[in-house]
Amino acid sequence: MMINATELFSLVINILLVILIVSLIVLTLNAIKTLNKVDRLVDDLIDKTNKLDGMFSIIGSVTDKAYGINDKISGVFKSTLNKILNRKKVR
Repeated sequence: MMINATELFSLVINILLVILIVSLIVLTLNAIKTLNKVDRLVDDLIDKTNKLDGMFSIIGSVTDKAYGINDKISGVFKSTLNKILNRKKVR
């Protein structure tokens, strides 16, 4: 029983193709697993970013109210000081 060189090369090529296909399937499955992990990570980051946006909006509204109160207090202090200074000039 003799094996031709063409039959031997055909057999070797077929074996290599099977190994290549199996390797590609394994790599594809690993890539899908990795992409699923990345997707979960991105979703987690989006959730945390949304929470931080809410916190920053609360901080912004508190800061705006504090500025408003500060402006009112400054206005009252300024008007009172102007009244006191204007009284001294009139007398």
